[in-house]
Amino acid sequence: MSLSVFSDDHFMKLAIQEAQKAFDADEVPVGAVIVCDNQIIAKAHNLTETLNDVTAHAEMQAFTMAANYLGGKFLDQCTLYVTLEPCTMCAGASYWTRLKRIVIGASDESRGFRSFNENMLHPKTVTEWGLMEEASSRLLKEFFQKKRAI
Repeated sequence: MSLSVFSDDHFMKLAIQEAQKAFDADEVPVGAVIVCDNQIIAKAHNLTETLNDVTAHAEMQAFTMAANYLGGKFLDQCTLYVTLEPCTMCAGASYWTRLKRIVIGASDESRGFRSFNENMLHPKTVTEWGLMEEASSRLLKEFFQKKRAI
């Protein structure tokens, strides 16, 4: 069975592929894809180690790419697919982009925005949780187990 190229599953699989790129580069494996009118306008993964920049999270990279693609800062017709619950910085940035929708893979109970303030997202942003949560979590667990073993 093949996935529709316009399905949430398809776009989240692409976000997981981005997370795998981060994993392979020894970055925390988080991936993000932004879609507007069924078209991918941004794909990104964490680059904090590569760029030596604590703000280079997958979502932040994707927001910049999407805004550049659209020629404007508002992403109010766009959906963000992200493999891990955004931190407070990324949730705050998503507020300002006015995202239409966020689809999240795995929850982050210790550093995710909900552990600080559940109301960080724009009031019009629709949030969906747990899509391909197991695959997203597996990459993160493997990454941190590998780090602890070193």
